[in-house]
Amino acid sequence: MIGLFGGTFDPIHFGHLRPALEVFESLALDELRFIPSHITPHRDQPARSTEDRAEMVALAIRDQPGFVLDTCELERDRPSYTVDTLALMRERYGQNKPLLLIMGSDAFAGLPSWHQWQRLLQLAHIVVMARPGDFPDSAGFPGDYVESRRVDDVADLRQRAAGSILRVPVTQLDISATNIRAALKQGKSVRYLLPEALRDHIHSRHLYN
Repeated sequence: MIGLFGGTFDPIHFGHLRPALEVFESLALDELRFIPSHITPHRDQPARSTEDRAEMVALAIRDQPGFVLDTCELERDRPSYTVDTLALMRERYGQNKPLLLIMGSDAFAGLPSWHQWQRLLQLAHIVVMARPGDFPDSAGFPGDYVESRRVDDVADLRQRAAGSILRVPVTQLDISATNIRAALKQGKSVRYLLPEALRDHIHSRHLYN
């Protein structure tokens, strides 16, 4: 199974990396692909360039086997709609490979506002990272859309290529890329918020100040 984890990663930090590792291990993924967005349709554009953010992701994950940087969205000069990325991945891996779109609870709750959101489960499974005991908010979804597609066992994801929703409890660290950028601009330490090699890289390149 292939995990797909997208985001602006501006910068990537332990709040991304620790939950991603727990999903990778608990679901026994073949690989987990980190996909930095290019032109973000739902939020302000990132502070750093696509090249800088891809370089930071590569640096942050370089020592973790199974973690892979995927620059497919950076190579498209149009908004980074997830449905387009999943369609590309489906072409790449074929119709039978289980693909897992990984996201946090907040992103999942807002899914009905995404471009062609109902196509997402036609192309991949969705894995929702949540705090232990929390359940994905399905209030914004029509009818029993979530409950009718929800599974409780990773084995169910292996049975077909797409179509199911699985909740995975993870350690969620209250770390914000916005706060990291603000701290860097103010000359404050960001030690223990992101990998040391990445912290040194950001300082040496003066990326956020």
